[in-house]
Amino acid sequence: MAARWWRWCVCAIMAVALLLVFGVPSASAQRKKEMVLSEKVSQLMEWTNKRPVIRMNGDKFRRLVKAPPRNYSVIVMFTALQLHRQCVVCKQADEEFQILANSWRYSSAFTNRIFFAMVDFDEGSDVFQMLNMNSAPTFINFPAKGKPKRGDTYELQVRGFSAEQIARWIADRTDVNIRVIRPPNYAGPLMLGLLLAVIGGLVYLRRSNMEFLFNKTGWAFAALCFVLAMTSGQMWNHIRGPPYAHKNPHTGHVNYIHGSSQAQFVAETHIVLLFNGGVTLGMVLLCEAATSDMDIGKRKTF
Repeated sequence: MAARWWRWCVCAIMAVALLLVFGVPSASAQRKKEMVLSEKVSQLMEWTNKRPVIRMNGDKFRRLVKAPPRNYSVIVMFTALQLHRQCVVCKQADEEFQILANSWRYSSAFTNRIFFAMVDFDEGSDVFQMLNMNSAPTFINFPAKGKPKRGDTYELQVRGFSAEQIARWIADRTDVNIRVIRPPNYAGPLMLGLLLAVIGGLVYLRRSNMEFLFNKTGWAFAALCFVLAMTSGQMWNHIRGPPYAHKNPHTGHVNYIHGSSQAQFVAETHIVLLFNGGVTLGMVLLCEAATSDMDIGKRKTF
């Protein structure tokens, strides 16, 4: 009986020892984990204070984004900004990404819960290979816990790359709301002022004869330009901010027509505008040829 009791005590002691060694993390290991996390957050905060979008190579990406521990999300833009890549869309997307990161960095709600980073293909091609990525630009949210899910990859072809659209996507994935603040752009007001000045000058010069304001052809031409602009998708471009075209950084192939029926490129709307304008011009010429008194040769040409 005593021997059986002794064996039971020995087994219980060994079980507790194994549980303490392997099952419960030691205080020193927990402190080490917290120190590593604190160093990573401090390093990211230091870089963010210098530049809102952190440039990363393969080593920085693996250490600060992929490797645990991590209690912060990282929004990474994978791009190809070097001139020899000739990626126009990458430059446009980078400008919007910089506006978004600056809006977050200098807002009153700025915290260390989220960081913005960028991996250029020429500085981190190993990262592109690791993620099996063959196109740029691409935006991916690396959450604080776990691996990125399907929704953590931004649908660039559908939503466009405007800062406002990316901010909505970030709010959905991280619950961090960013109010986009754009730098002042005086081009619009200047063009409007110039247009009003030209119109005012014409009215002043023709003040003795204002019949041109009642010119049906002029008003018809202005209305036609407006209709062609709206039917070709220019308002959609203004709202969504799609790229002009898409160039594959690896093959160099440029796509002007979007492959999905849910999105479009700016070049695509210009092509539609030209087609609509051509059809309209043809109808006008047909009507003119049928109703005018010009010679038969010109009428046939029309």
